[in-house]
Amino acid sequence: MTKKFALMASAAVVALSAFAGVAKAQSLDALAAEAKKEGSLTVIALPHDWCGYGDVIDGFKKKYGLTVNELNPDAGSGDEVEAIKANKGNKGPQAPDVIDVGLSFGPTAKADGLIQPYKVATWSTIPADQKDADGFWYGDYYGVLSFEVNADLVKNPPKDWADLQKPEYKDSVALAGDPRTANQAVQAVYAAGLSAAGKDDGAAAAGLKFFGDLNKAGNFVPTIGKSASLAKGETPIVVRWDYNALADRDTLKGNPKVEVVVPKSGVVAGVYVQAISAFAPHPNAAKLWMEYLYSDEGQLGWLKGYCHPVRFNDLVNAKKVPADLLSALPPAENYAKATFPTLDQQNAGKKAITEGWDKAVGANVK
Repeated sequence: MTKKFALMASAAVVALSAFAGVAKAQSLDALAAEAKKEGSLTVIALPHDWCGYGDVIDGFKKKYGLTVNELNPDAGSGDEVEAIKANKGNKGPQAPDVIDVGLSFGPTAKADGLIQPYKVATWSTIPADQKDADGFWYGDYYGVLSFEVNADLVKNPPKDWADLQKPEYKDSVALAGDPRTANQAVQAVYAAGLSAAGKDDGAAAAGLKFFGDLNKAGNFVPTIGKSASLAKGETPIVVRWDYNALADRDTLKGNPKVEVVVPKSGVVAGVYVQAISAFAPHPNAAKLWMEYLYSDEGQLGWLKGYCHPVRFNDLVNAKKVPADLLSALPPAENYAKATFPTLDQQNAGKKAITEGWDKAVGANVK
């Protein structure tokens, strides 16, 4: 640990003294020692191929010698929040210490008293509009919705949302989650609606109509799309974050050939946030995990998984991003039309989509 980082870590911990449940440690080294006594960290909903989490988790374990208990990798944001609620007072392995959820889930979890504040050492480098001022939640990374296509089966990949309604894509289009619980799927419905409506107002309603029509046309497959279902041909087109699709492309190594398409319109960027459970059985391990994720090492770990980390501009300005990592990212013009919905727009869209899906679409995604 550098002297500079030690001072930053110490300052962050001192600042935390105003909050309940703060770390007892007085420096990052002391925090690590307290976490070591707890021995383990419980995470939830972190697939190893999501944002490079496999290597990130391994890096954390190697650096600090803690065991990481991984719960339900395929859970959605709503499931993560429910896991906190269901395990209040549970000190066993089923109680998550930390969550990684869609932006709109952070404020609601705070309002419900389910998360606790913590400001990492690099707090000042996280953009102000991507964090809670009191440190209850903070942005971690973002990507845009894309079409992940099995190019061996789909010879003419769709270029935009409207293309998905064409008869040639019958029994082909899937979401990467249940729109009633998973942020990724909610954002996909919103993006389709944004493309149809051309503006944020009314995007959720337009998205529900879009998927209702897609279901009636027989193009929608009510199966949660993954790399395995894509490879098997069960879901030849999966709507999912670009970083997940690019990771699948690497993992499948051409068998089948995977094409990742950023649509021409309705390009929605999704920000995910980190938070510590208010009932974390391992609170110091949780805070140490946050310090690792928001260190240069942790941020570059997400970038290796094709996610744009929240400190990306800070790292670029400081010339800390290796050239090979920058060159591995998709062309910048793919993101030029990206829309970042405001928190209010996300909350309104989430409510409309999660509550309206059954009536408007009527497909039980699982």
